[in-house]
Amino acid sequence: MIDIRYFRLPDVGEGLTEAEITRWHVRPGDRVGQNQVIAEIETAKALVELPSPFAGIVAEILVAEGTTVPVGTPIIGIDVAAAQSGAHPGVRETPNANDEADSAAMPRESAVIAATGSGTVPATGSGTAAATEKSTAMAPEKSSDMPDASGGTERTAVLVGYGPRTEGTPHRRRRRVGKPERPAEPVQAVAAAFHSQQPEHIAVPAIDTVEETADEPPPRAVTTSPVSTARDRSVLTEPILAKPPVRKLARDLHVDLRGVQGSGPGGVITREDVEAAARTTATAARTTAGATLGESLAAAATAPDATRPPIMRGEERIPVRGVRRETAAAMVRSAFTIPHVTEFVTIDVTPSMETLDRLRNRPEFAGIKLSPLTLTAKAVLLALRRYPLVNSYWDDASDEIVVRHYVNLGIATATPRGLVVPNIKDADRLSLIDLARAINELAATAREGRTPLAQLRNGTFTITNVGVFGVDTGTPIINPGEAAILALGTVRRAPWLYHDAVQPRWVTTLGLSFDHRIIDGDLGSRFLRDVAAFLEDPGAALLAAV
Repeated sequence: MIDIRYFRLPDVGEGLTEAEITRWHVRPGDRVGQNQVIAEIETAKALVELPSPFAGIVAEILVAEGTTVPVGTPIIGIDVAAAQSGAHPGVRETPNANDEADSAAMPRESAVIAATGSGTVPATGSGTAAATEKSTAMAPEKSSDMPDASGGTERTAVLVGYGPRTEGTPHRRRRRVGKPERPAEPVQAVAAAFHSQQPEHIAVPAIDTVEETADEPPPRAVTTSPVSTARDRSVLTEPILAKPPVRKLARDLHVDLRGVQGSGPGGVITREDVEAAARTTATAARTTAGATLGESLAAAATAPDATRPPIMRGEERIPVRGVRRETAAAMVRSAFTIPHVTEFVTIDVTPSMETLDRLRNRPEFAGIKLSPLTLTAKAVLLALRRYPLVNSYWDDASDEIVVRHYVNLGIATATPRGLVVPNIKDADRLSLIDLARAINELAATAREGRTPLAQLRNGTFTITNVGVFGVDTGTPIINPGEAAILALGTVRRAPWLYHDAVQPRWVTTLGLSFDHRIIDGDLGSRFLRDVAAFLEDPGAALLAAV
């Protein structure tokens, strides 16, 4: 029998409301294991791998690659009954080139019949609708449990796109009411009925009260893309779960309820859903009813948008989304809500460079990358111990200063997807060698796009190393939820007055931006002075800190 579980897009981060499906690792017909990675999504924070909460056969992929959908949207259906029975005709164990041709040759109807996982299905003598009715009568309630682990092997399968749904394959399953069961007949006979019978008309009952249905597929989502799922609107096989007042409101606002995702219990469409859809449709691009999702996306990408100025010759428009959009919003919020003050100091760091050379020759530091950032991070941690108010933030809700007696040290990292600031938890408790390892691992993971969301939350102080780009200094913007940020400039050889003689020395510039609501000028200056003093003589500073 069929037992399809629908996996809804989980909230993989704190406060995230949507994500983009960037890549599918499976496709319909593939067998998946529990906790196997089935997709990659890009949130406003990072690129995240999604594990499957179920083991079974992929019955349907509901969201195409490149589509942004809200949290809670069903994205994939998995037949778990097939995995339990161990038999499933047409199952794809390992995707390969031959599988592509097999998938293209197999009609959708045959795939639906094969998904029963047995040699026979209940016969009704009336083709597809009756066969679906009977299979649903045995199906348990759907589940959308959230996964709590990640793992599995990566698949190389390609997403099979949507395409128009055949009118003779309704997916709405309704509960049997008082119909006697007929004897089972071979699956081949029912398959023939699928191909030979096409209903001329399917009546859609008006649902004024919501009734529970067995294993009912979730309604299609209205995504943040301007393209509506016109494919679903053209198929009149799914009842609309909405009460009369909501239906009247939809008529008044000219909202097609078939394209609205219900947020109420059991997928019921509420007044809020209709009002949100009305706002969306006011600016959304219209697509033809027969267009596939892929065609609609392509049309939307090339169609002129009346709300934007025309693209001039030699110009390019880049959509802002994911990490880039979140970073932009955070920087605007910080720049216009936090009164920034920035101070600078230029120092002789020749002793720090000599210390790094000595540490590189020690056996315990073998294989560990050491840089001026390593010693700067240690200097910041020691200074925060002396001035804990710098390790705080302003709570706008209560107008209070919240001082953190722990340090989650953020390291601003440039990645292909934009600037991210992962942080090292409890960095103040780490030794110099452990701190060096943590910085190296954090930067490498961020550049590969594999930073866990936990490392992007709850930072308390940030260092941005602009020196790696050959820049002397800058006026960094404070990360929201923090009180200060330190910019480390490039370390360069420059003439310097040393022991009453001008000599070539290693010199750098530090820039400290701080929240003037929390940190007065004297506190910011003393903090910056202590960081500079450490780098000017790290040996003495480390001994004093013991």
